[in-house]
Amino acid sequence: MMKYRLFTIPLALLLACSAERPVTSTSRAFEGSLGTPPPKAAAPKLARYAMVVSAHPEASRIGTQILQRGGNAYDAAVAVQFALAVALPAAGNIGGGGFLLYRDRNGSAGSLDFRETAPAAASRDMYLDKQGNVVPGLSTAGPLAVGTPGTVAGMVALHKLMGKLSWPALLQPAVALATRGFPLTAKEAAGLNKTRVDFEKYNPGNVPAYVRPGGGDWQPGDTLRLPELARTLTRIRDQGRAGFYRGETARLLLNEMKRAGGLVSQADLDSYRAKWREPLRGRYRDYDVITMAPPSSGGVALLQMLQMLEPVDLAQAGYHTPLAVHYITEAERRVYADRATYLGDPDFGLVPIQKLLDVDYNRQRAGTMRSRGRATPSSDIVAGANLPSYESNETTHFSIIDALGNAVSCTTTLNGGYGSKVVVPGAGFLLNNEMDDFSVKAGTPNAYGLTGGTANSIAPGKRMLSSMTPTILTHNGKVALVTGTPGGSTIITSVLQSILGIVDYGLNAQQVVTAPRLHHQWMPDLLDVEAGALLPVAQDTLRARGYQLNPALPWGRLDIIHVQPDGTLEGGADPRGDDTALGY
Repeated sequence: MMKYRLFTIPLALLLACSAERPVTSTSRAFEGSLGTPPPKAAAPKLARYAMVVSAHPEASRIGTQILQRGGNAYDAAVAVQFALAVALPAAGNIGGGGFLLYRDRNGSAGSLDFRETAPAAASRDMYLDKQGNVVPGLSTAGPLAVGTPGTVAGMVALHKLMGKLSWPALLQPAVALATRGFPLTAKEAAGLNKTRVDFEKYNPGNVPAYVRPGGGDWQPGDTLRLPELARTLTRIRDQGRAGFYRGETARLLLNEMKRAGGLVSQADLDSYRAKWREPLRGRYRDYDVITMAPPSSGGVALLQMLQMLEPVDLAQAGYHTPLAVHYITEAERRVYADRATYLGDPDFGLVPIQKLLDVDYNRQRAGTMRSRGRATPSSDIVAGANLPSYESNETTHFSIIDALGNAVSCTTTLNGGYGSKVVVPGAGFLLNNEMDDFSVKAGTPNAYGLTGGTANSIAPGKRMLSSMTPTILTHNGKVALVTGTPGGSTIITSVLQSILGIVDYGLNAQQVVTAPRLHHQWMPDLLDVEAGALLPVAQDTLRARGYQLNPALPWGRLDIIHVQPDGTLEGGADPRGDDTALGY
């Protein structure tokens, strides 16, 4: 497994770049006139033995029951994944893919890549017109946006290697949930109503169950029943992988591809394989960091940012002060420039991970930050020199720790909310729109404003680049933090802020997930700011120093588990969604 040491730079040298005089203690830092007070939040959920934190109360309930019945964290992960496919149609899925990171009770760690792949009939310029321009919407909705799904193969691979309970026992709760139905939350009712027009547009002649029978709007508390999805889950329960990639489910999926002009074929389904990959390892302060390797960009970018921030005493600088925001933002913009240039599927080209995580390389990158806390225009920043040349807010994440000490961090997605909006007739599940996570055209931003290059161009069988960043931190050989979030391009920076909140600022788990966030991704040159993240005086100071602040609606759904020194599990469930922490 790859492990990277962090460089050190004298704090006095770094702080000389700022106009503020840093205070001398963490408590005084929070009281500074430019810093935001620690976020107010409900008390975190506490548990002694095991915990599940996911994006829906039904999924957390099912996962916790699996643990109480003697299942391990990997069993619970399978059950939670399929429960989310029922209860969270905006992002939970069997028609998408994702990444899972684990750390077992004996200290070994690994990761599973069940990211979607481009169909064999896909081509580099498939979303361009005759003039070479991107055709709007072609890669984001409808049948051409669909990549070969990986979720079912991923869960089968996880259970085969690491599961304890029987496969049918893990699938049955999701089957029952889809059959009997469940009450819609206010957020999910609003999401389904907002998407109704797209459901009708991309499913002509096949009104899916996600459209309210008889017309009109869904109301909170209405029961959503998914009988077609229940039958599909039953086939997966009884037949395993073949219940999805072969037989009746595959026939229904391929019929829809043929009818609508999609590219996924039986050969694509047969050839799809989830891949076990070595995770990346690094260190921040006195914590070991385990995170995801490419084709996720998240782990590389996260470790780069932690390397750049390691020498900065963020606790001394203060929480969300202009000084702290300066260093965090400047690290982010440099890392996202590298992401756009160098990262892609390692099975299809050279991804220079060793160089990107090299001590001297990141020292040089951090050394280009401007003095006195001033912004570096993104137009002045390019990817680092001398290296080899070469996505949705509706992803979802869950974190699990079992009574034995096994930990799972899993991020899974359809990409955009409700994916491609295509529901397979007779099978009842939504298909992804992950093809938009490729660089449809080098230098052209995708749906989330992320710019990519040729390293992430479309090719048959290739996995599209992702921002998903499932991450586990250990301290003194024991799991200390399990973290991750949806949020497209904001995933990496949100995971970073969860780590800083725990390690540097001493926040509890619920404070971390509740706290308003900040985000910069190089291009566009904007610092996104959630309401309440910065005091007005801090905003004025940052604007005066060249930062372009962009007020943004809330993003992400951080779901984390923080292990306290006495072993108590502290769950943080993001209030931006219906996220729920449960344990015992």
